Amino acid sequence: MGSKLENCKNSLISLAESKISIIRSTSPFYMTEPVDYINQDWFVNLVVKIETRLDPFRLLDKLKSIQSNAGRNHNAERFGSRILDLDIIMYDDLIINSPELIIPHPRMHKRRFVLKPVCDIAPHIVHPVLKKDMQCLLDSLGDDGQMVRELKGQDLI
Repeated sequence: MGSKLENCKNSLISLAESKISIIRSTSPFYMTEPVDYINQDWFVNLVVKIETRLDPFRLLDKLKSIQSNAGRNHNAERFGSRILDLDIIMYDDLIINSPELIIPHPRMHKRRFVLKPVCDIAPHIVHPVLKKDMQCLLDSLGDDGQMVRELKGQDLI
């Protein structure tokens, strides 16, 4: 919702200015086709690799705070339009399955909009549960209509 690209850029600024993490690399920005709840506009997605001193649960709290500060309504429809959605896709090689947090993200291996940007920055990282690297997971996706289009040049202005 709103200015999708600006929302993403502002979240990166908030994360960097929080002093709780260092951004090590970012993928390009992508326009991505919605999945699951498809009757909505395309999304803007990217993946960021950070170094943080926070444990995964405290990091999740910080990401929720950034989302709330951006105006996100956390009671909105699942998979529906939202101002900002920040997820922890992986955290080192940890496996966490709690009511508050699941790591690695439980649907990441099925999502081109996650795997493509992950592969831009870390294609050889191995999924700690599936024991396959990110490029292999991306290559195994069929032609399922999950279109992703890198934003370039004029698109980013």
